[in-house]
Amino acid sequence: MDVLMPVPMARAAHESEPIRAPWRGLRRSRAVALEFRPGLSNADYMITDELRGWFGGRLPEGVYDEIVDVTVDRDEITVVGRIKAPKVAKDGSDEERAAAIDGRISEFRERTRGDRMAAAREAEHRFGRKVSWGVECGGEQRIFTNVSAPVMTRLRQPERAVLDLLVSGGAARSRSDALAWCVRLVRQHAGDWLEDLKDSLVEVERVRASGPDQTS
Repeated sequence: MDVLMPVPMARAAHESEPIRAPWRGLRRSRAVALEFRPGLSNADYMITDELRGWFGGRLPEGVYDEIVDVTVDRDEITVVGRIKAPKVAKDGSDEERAAAIDGRISEFRERTRGDRMAAAREAEHRFGRKVSWGVECGGEQRIFTNVSAPVMTRLRQPERAVLDLLVSGGAARSRSDALAWCVRLVRQHAGDWLEDLKDSLVEVERVRASGPDQTS
């Protein structure tokens, strides 16, 4: 008999509000690029150009030097922007440089918290998704917060045994944590295959979008 495994409810990051309904929001247009994210069906492709433009216009001057990446799925929008790297003496050690970057990122996070929270509230209302933030500084990228979204799945005994083994062996704290560990392992070791799959699905969606309009 199949067993339905519950995974803990989504945990909202402290910098913004709880998740709203993730199905409302983004307008679809054939004039902008579509970007596939793992876990989405063909009907759930999201427009990133609109998001990049909206955040670029909404965030006050001085938050980011430029937005370098915006990713989106059914639950979450993650915005990553670049900030200036701190100056370090030419003969400074790697440890000094790493500490300077860490300090600059911490300063940025605290200084811009209010501006980012205000933008996140508006974005969550407009696009119906939780907003997370990240920063790129001195060639390093750091994500401040991410949504932990609930997932429901049915596993038979052999699959449950794998998860229980990971828990017993100390690789994971719980079955849900073990399941996330397995997904990370697949992503690490099957990255090229996943990229090929993503590219093929993007092409399918583009061909479908270029076909006759079925709404009339």
